[in-house]
Amino acid sequence: MQSMRKLLDLLGIDVPVIQAPMAGASSAELVAAVANAGGLGSYGCSRLSPAQVIEEAERIRALTNRSFNLGFFCHDAPEVTPEQERAWRSRLAPYYSELGVDPASASAPNRAPFDEEICDAVVAAGPKVASFHFGLPEPRLVERLKKAGCVVISSATTVAEARRLIDLGCDAIVAQGLEAGGHRGMFLDMDLNTQVGTFALVPQIVDAVDVPVIAAGAITDARGAAAAFALGADAVQVGTAYLFCPEAKVNPVHREALKAARDDGTALTNVFTGRAARSLVNRLVREVGPISDVAPQFPAAAGAVQALSNEGSRRGLPDFTPLWAGQAASLGRPTSASELTRNLSQEAFALLRSLAEQAPGVRPGP
Repeated sequence: MQSMRKLLDLLGIDVPVIQAPMAGASSAELVAAVANAGGLGSYGCSRLSPAQVIEEAERIRALTNRSFNLGFFCHDAPEVTPEQERAWRSRLAPYYSELGVDPASASAPNRAPFDEEICDAVVAAGPKVASFHFGLPEPRLVERLKKAGCVVISSATTVAEARRLIDLGCDAIVAQGLEAGGHRGMFLDMDLNTQVGTFALVPQIVDAVDVPVIAAGAITDARGAAAAFALGADAVQVGTAYLFCPEAKVNPVHREALKAARDDGTALTNVFTGRAARSLVNRLVREVGPISDVAPQFPAAAGAVQALSNEGSRRGLPDFTPLWAGQAASLGRPTSASELTRNLSQEAFALLRSLAEQAPGVRPGP
């Protein structure tokens, strides 16, 4: 339990629950609700400009005086040839015709790499935590963040990635299992066939590193959280369950699709952005993917899909919209973000205490 206490103190939180930084679904209200309940609220900033990063941080601070996290992607700028772009738009052409939309009528949200300008904004915003996906930024940028007082965390999908992140200066590791919704954080080996499930990955990373470990993937209710704690995780990072909360900014067709989620209803797909991410299966995933060799490198594939997503959503159709969700989405229930945060922690430790009565040695709580 010393490691869990170390993480709570490091992040400045009371309960070992972290709301995943979901770009697009994040809101200041969601972050503040989680923070005020004692967890770590996170804002996914990968679609924001530097000015918007500062603006959203100010909005969060108007709602809470607790710790919060700003999350970012750290990818290289894509190198997409005109031929690749034409081939991708040609593959999507039947859908443009069907919906009667101009493929150039919408551009994808900004997903710029983490650079000096964004780093300036984070330093100015001054969050307690800066988190990353797809590895870490350049060492000089990581050093700037740490000198500014930010705790730096990032996602690992293998033990090798966890060790690499520690070498690069990570203060804590998010062990992201294969079941997790949204983009895979993989950055050393892009072979999806070798990716590891949450409850095989967590104890192996716990044994391999000497920093706190946060479990992510298929943790939607207290049972999943309790299992993660029993396997040695110091906290859980939860994404899909928070999509059911009213504070989350979720597209109406996405929210409706979540209500009908099944255990076998998700797939890893690259058709929405060009990088593997777990989504509820819809028409575009079935007919173009799940994994398409034609989709341009992340995030370039998103531009050609955006017009289809916008028009489909306008018509109330989920066919072309990314419906990010983990494999345990069917366990999600509508509730406030603050209630979800409190219940996940309290009920998970109640379960562990109950198990401890039957199996001495099981960790009962913080």
